[in-house]
Amino acid sequence: MTASEFQHIVSGIPQQPGIYKYYDAGNSLIYVGKAKNIRKRVTSYFTKNLSNYKTHELVRRIKRIEFTIVSSEQDAFLLENSLIKEFQPIFNINLKDDKTYPFIIIKNEPFPRVFLTRKKIDDGSEYLGPYTSVKKVRELIEFTRQTIPLRNCSLNLTAKNILQKKFKVCLEYHLGNCKGPCEGMQSNEDYKESIDQLKNLLRGNLSPVIRHFKEEMKEFSMKLAFEKAEITRKKIEYLENYQARSVVANAKGGDLDVFYLVKEKDIAFVNFLMVRNGTIVQTQTSKVETHLDEPEDEILSFSIAQLRANFNSDAMEIIVPFAIDYPQNDIIITIPKGGDKKKLLELSETNANYFIEELKNKERLKLSRNTDKIKVLEELQKNLQLAELPVHIECFDNSNFQGSYPVSAMVCFKNGEPSKKDYRHFNIKTVDGINDFASMKETVYRRYKRLLDEDHPFPQLVIIDGGKGQLSAALEAFYELKAIGKSTLVGLAKNEEELFFHGDKESLKLPYNSDSLKLVRRIRDEVHRFGIAFHRDKRSKGTFKNELEDIPGIGKATVDLLIKEFKSVKNVREKKLEDIEKLVGKSKAMMIANYFKLKATDHR
Repeated sequence: MTASEFQHIVSGIPQQPGIYKYYDAGNSLIYVGKAKNIRKRVTSYFTKNLSNYKTHELVRRIKRIEFTIVSSEQDAFLLENSLIKEFQPIFNINLKDDKTYPFIIIKNEPFPRVFLTRKKIDDGSEYLGPYTSVKKVRELIEFTRQTIPLRNCSLNLTAKNILQKKFKVCLEYHLGNCKGPCEGMQSNEDYKESIDQLKNLLRGNLSPVIRHFKEEMKEFSMKLAFEKAEITRKKIEYLENYQARSVVANAKGGDLDVFYLVKEKDIAFVNFLMVRNGTIVQTQTSKVETHLDEPEDEILSFSIAQLRANFNSDAMEIIVPFAIDYPQNDIIITIPKGGDKKKLLELSETNANYFIEELKNKERLKLSRNTDKIKVLEELQKNLQLAELPVHIECFDNSNFQGSYPVSAMVCFKNGEPSKKDYRHFNIKTVDGINDFASMKETVYRRYKRLLDEDHPFPQLVIIDGGKGQLSAALEAFYELKAIGKSTLVGLAKNEEELFFHGDKESLKLPYNSDSLKLVRRIRDEVHRFGIAFHRDKRSKGTFKNELEDIPGIGKATVDLLIKEFKSVKNVREKKLEDIEKLVGKSKAMMIANYFKLKATDHR
């Protein structure tokens, strides 16, 4: 939108607080902003000399402007954040926080169960969290189970079922981990009290729980129930030790949210510490992408609103390193100069910087690994005298079980690493019995016929795991597909780890223990593993079936025994009666012999 075009619509833009939305020629929302005075803020885009290239690009793309008037700057701020989170316009700040965080659910049911979930369902259940770490959630759940007796069974504990005595207490009751509500040994009120204690624990508020157990321990002692008193004492000790392990900023502190921002070019990193009852219960560092040279205070305000919404924070005080415009009147914004709050802010800064350093280390490691992989591929290219760098390698292998049930497998490596989404299994369709050469030809033909039909690129290198016969069969498939020259095909000797090309008298040995040989070994081992796993899976599901299983009175166990000993159905057919009798007994041997005699007569 040009400045002159803007002049035709400026009079219709309100001079009130609200949000404005910019749309491009394709009617896509590309930017959302907030303002105390919408007209004044929008006009600034078209009248100022814009020094930032990205802002120039934004204005150039604007084709339509919409606005929404709200009653206050606070409402504008909240609406802007909501729209950005929902639509993620390309020119807005983007909080890269797309993980699905786990919750602890208190299920809406009689005697509620407590467990981990990643899905929030509107079923009346109570969800605590979300939490930044599954490990942390599991630790919290285990911690509560060590201290608060709650059921973990899935029984339907309605009052009617309990009254009808449908259930019996389990081992958890005898271990003291459950009070037996299934047999009516615990009331709803008592169970609810346990749930309240659990909520306190999960919110880091251990003091009332410890107080409750101390009172309970006194009662047990007065009643001379010393064993129960000792169990409760151990729970108190466990709670106190857990509290000591927690990161405590101030034992008398309240609920705080602490934020620190570090900016590097167009990327910002915001660390969030959630402090409850003086204890850090959550920590998260998020990456924030900026696009229009937004000032740091704007980035931090936006991130605070998004993170507090994501983590359901209701803390009334926010600790930040510098002044921000956060128009939520009931929230206290603190920039600490010293004391415990300053220490918390420094801890948040440490976490943000550590996160950045870890990212850089990962990038350096990734770059180093990629460089190493390219070197290995270059070495393989040189050793095999390939025309192109083999960034895409495929390897085929046939597999059968004791001479029966043939299948084939193909694995794919890209840039020296397995590309598992490109792995393929093949059930042999056109070959009768065991014929490795024909099976290899069928598999290779089907694979590259598909690539030709779908116009996908061929690999630079195809490895055929087997002898010269298998390699020749694979080449036949390429000839029939008129695909000769699209890939280099090599055979890999089963035992010697030697590679050979079609027509060569001498095989090629890669340098002993070289990186290129290690890569070839890895590819070979992977195709073996993949093929065997497929074979085993089909056998376990009973997918394979052979002629012997059609003989009345001969079961699968007998068939497997025969195949294991004689290797194939053909060999069983040709064996003498006494050879089969030694293995499976006279009666079954006669059944097998008679079956083959009858079949031979039918064929005549």
